[in-house]
Amino acid sequence: MKFLKNYAVVFALVLGTLSSVLSAQAANPVEKLRAACRGIEKEKDALAVEQAIVVFSEVPQLKAYFENSYGVAVFPTIGKGGLGIGASHGAGWVFREGELVGISKVTQLSVGFQWGGQAFRQIIFFEDETAFRHFTSGNYEFGAQASAVAVTVGVNAQVSTSGGSNAGIGKAQAKTDYTDGVAVFTMEKGGLMYEAAIAGQKFSFQPLNR
Repeated sequence: MKFLKNYAVVFALVLGTLSSVLSAQAANPVEKLRAACRGIEKEKDALAVEQAIVVFSEVPQLKAYFENSYGVAVFPTIGKGGLGIGASHGAGWVFREGELVGISKVTQLSVGFQWGGQAFRQIIFFEDETAFRHFTSGNYEFGAQASAVAVTVGVNAQVSTSGGSNAGIGKAQAKTDYTDGVAVFTMEKGGLMYEAAIAGQKFSFQPLNR
């Protein structure tokens, strides 16, 4: 009988610890997004999106965005290339309050001095439901003044406005900052491109069939 009592106590402790771990993971917005990636149909896409989420989450300045945004769109790869006229395209997955809700396609044409090719990740945070609904209307486009923040992962993460030189961000600048309800961050995957502006990016949206 004493053995059974001891076993019950150990089992309760283990169950309590496991419950605490699961609760902590559920409360963690990054872990919630990673878990939601299981709803992506193709395993290759699911892994790519999850990797992008993890990489962006490693940038300290983005912590507040992950914690406080209403929704997020993750584009694991956007390919861009051109000589004189550039074109970019990519597929992304859209999450609302940590739940996978749809797929987005991005396209962009740009004219000007540019060369080479570039592959980059892009993440879009939506400040509130209004901004999220605007994006998921299916006819969303960044205006001429739109800009992204280019980020790199490292001990001393660097961020800068797209097209500018890298500059360190201090604690005072680590707060969330949205423009028209959205905040956009990009991360280069490889290659070269003279112009990396996001103005003119057009997005489609297709809700998932549940």
